Amino acid sequence: MVTLKGKVLFVTGASRGIGLAIALRAARDGASVAIIAKTTEPHPKLPGTIYTAADEIRQAGGRALPIACDIRFAEQVDAAVAQTVAEFGGIDACVNNASAISLTGTLETPVKVFDLMNQINYRGAWLASRACLPHLLKSASPHILNLSPPLNLNPQWFGPHTPYTIAKYNMSLVTLGLAEEFKGKVAVNSLWPQTIISTAAIWNVIGPDLIKQCRTPEIMADAAHAILTRRLDFTGQFLIDEQVLRDAGVTDFSQYACSPGEPLRRDLFLD
Repeated sequence: MVTLKGKVLFVTGASRGIGLAIALRAARDGASVAIIAKTTEPHPKLPGTIYTAADEIRQAGGRALPIACDIRFAEQVDAAVAQTVAEFGGIDACVNNASAISLTGTLETPVKVFDLMNQINYRGAWLASRACLPHLLKSASPHILNLSPPLNLNPQWFGPHTPYTIAKYNMSLVTLGLAEEFKGKVAVNSLWPQTIISTAAIWNVIGPDLIKQCRTPEIMADAAHAILTRRLDFTGQFLIDEQVLRDAGVTDFSQYACSPGEPLRRDLFLD
């Protein structure tokens, strides 16, 4: 069985939620994880810091390097990559998980929020990928994984929240472009959940009543693990977590339900 033992992961937004779950899944294999996030002090609404995440990763069996980094700034990203390589000797996977969300229409979206979503979602993914690529190209099994949706151009996914859709679809365009640019050298894919995932950030968006219709971040972590252990020729794909795991032989998805038996709420961008 292929594992991530000995691999080095550079994971953005890894202090909580899906990013932390991906990091912990890799840690259980014995991987080393650079935790790239801004949170160094406890947030009133969002649990976890880069330091608490590092403790969890070590307890799970991995090595951890907490790095305070705002991926909107290229110099911080470059410094974080350099620190990761100095500590762990290289980088085998760049997981672009960090994201900003505001499900608002054009007139309800402040310019600073529009800029934030674009700076983090696709510009941040491109900056992190760009900084990691020289080291990925030296790896025996290099991967870039963007947490972004399939490019579904149905207008219904634009009308209610054009700014957010643009920011996430551009992240997927980064996948499309880098997969072609580095074909045969680095595997580049996107992963998206079939259902809404219960995270602190999503809790603040949809509220506690709908959380029972969500799945836990562990389904995305297991799907990411399945992708990051694939060969280089598995690239340029827009993947859905449930299908990835079905292809890997998983048949029981009740383990991922926040409230088993409750109807699940389908995620955005999936018809």
